[in-house]
Amino acid sequence: MSANSERYVVGVDYGTLSGRAVVVRVSDGAELGAAVHEYSHRVIEDALPDSGVRLGPDWALQSPQDWVDVLRHAVPKALAAAQVPAAQVIGIGTDFTACTILPATADGTPLSEILPDRPHAWPKLWKHHAAQPHADRINALAEERGESWLPRYGGKISSEWAFAKGLQVLEEDPDVYARADRWIEAADWIIWRLSGVETRNVCTAGYKAIYQDGGYPSEDFLAALNPAFAGFTGKLGQELAPLGGLAGRLTAEAAEWTGLPEGIAVAVGNVDAHVTAAAADAVRPGQMVAIMGTSTCHVMNSDRLAEVPGMCGVVRDGIVPGLWGYEAGQSAVGDIFGWFVDTSVPASYAEKAAERGLSIHDLLTELAAAQKVGQHGLVALDWQGGNRSVLVDHNLSGVIVGQTLATRPEDVYRALIEATAFGARVIVETFEAAGVPVEEFVVAGGLLKNAFLMQVYADVLRRPLSVIGSDQGPALGSAIHAAVAAGAYSDIAEAAAAMGKREAGVYTPDPDRADAYDRLYAEYRRLHDHFADGALLHRLRAIRNEASA
Repeated sequence: MSANSERYVVGVDYGTLSGRAVVVRVSDGAELGAAVHEYSHRVIEDALPDSGVRLGPDWALQSPQDWVDVLRHAVPKALAAAQVPAAQVIGIGTDFTACTILPATADGTPLSEILPDRPHAWPKLWKHHAAQPHADRINALAEERGESWLPRYGGKISSEWAFAKGLQVLEEDPDVYARADRWIEAADWIIWRLSGVETRNVCTAGYKAIYQDGGYPSEDFLAALNPAFAGFTGKLGQELAPLGGLAGRLTAEAAEWTGLPEGIAVAVGNVDAHVTAAAADAVRPGQMVAIMGTSTCHVMNSDRLAEVPGMCGVVRDGIVPGLWGYEAGQSAVGDIFGWFVDTSVPASYAEKAAERGLSIHDLLTELAAAQKVGQHGLVALDWQGGNRSVLVDHNLSGVIVGQTLATRPEDVYRALIEATAFGARVIVETFEAAGVPVEEFVVAGGLLKNAFLMQVYADVLRRPLSVIGSDQGPALGSAIHAAVAAGAYSDIAEAAAAMGKREAGVYTPDPDRADAYDRLYAEYRRLHDHFADGALLHRLRAIRNEASA
């Protein structure tokens, strides 16, 4: 095929701190050009921009302008880097963190542009956990009433999700709630800006907004939470668009932002983790994809429906049409390692790392890797960001047991890596105990770069790890969805087979280390189960919040 007859698609991945765009060849998934744009506002956690209005504990917001700026800057740069004619680009697809959600007017204007000094008018990032009390009330009422949708979410819905965050807005700023004609995922809002068409995708609706069996929770249920909450689903939209579907066509305004041709296909919005399954060509039943970065999201298709305790959800057509898509996750993984390096490593380690031209992470990894399993005498709980699966409690906090005056930074660093691997093992075992087998464990995301960490996971899980063949998994997955929306492939599975990339069994478990880790994992489970009710950890958090008020 000549270069002039090739077709291309663009995938845009919206992360926590930046957005990235990649230009991909439709015929084989080759990534020809990429660019990253850092959000100028990053994560808004302490005070609102410009006004300086203070935020409470566990808040995390973002700015919609940062998202539009990704289209203005990253997409044209990626296109220039790819050196392909814009006229040969046939589609664009995007993915987003979720549940990242915002209140907007009927025409899609974010309320943060109208009410910039009101915290609840701003988009709530996925890791906004200040709605935990509202999630607790939703869960308690759903359990009391025997709501049929609750088991689909492992028995609890998360404070990160649409209903908990919406109820928080209603009860803490009812004026903002009343002025919000739309309560919309950023994944769908950015598609609205690209195409001029408001759509709601089946993925975020199912996993983050409790859409099951053709509907949302009943008005009667919502009214029992708060009478003014009864009409909440009217802000969510009722018609859902299938993944890989055509949301609309690129508007003239968006074409000017991106440098792409007006009228090309715009794919239905999606979540960063879920599109990555296509990028890894891992859309068949039993292939669990762990997207490991600041947090980890575990997604997997299955041909069977089961109630898996503590899962983020099981949704029909939630990853690819025709299968049940399961999601689980760990609220913090890379964030835990970053927190430790930022707060707990002495200056002498930074000096040593600088002398050798290493990052502190690299130095700690090297020192940790030199140890035998269990040599540090520690076991930790990976709950510094709360627990998403299987306990679904973001008011839990981290625990490290076994420290002595001889404990060194590399000991704790290794124990934290192991804790995240143990957390992943809990998730895998919970799936299999519920009758949903995990036949292949596929890793994607930024933590793939740490070979020691990957080997720890293989040893702890006692199974081989396959790895994605791309550094831009979500963006590649979005490009694959764009190719389907543009009609280049008949469905996601066909497109993933042609454009996705995966290498099987890259890391294999060492039997002796795996046996040693079984002993440590048993201690992790004892610690996990001891603190699972959250009684002590919740009391400590309450004391902290009161002192910070």
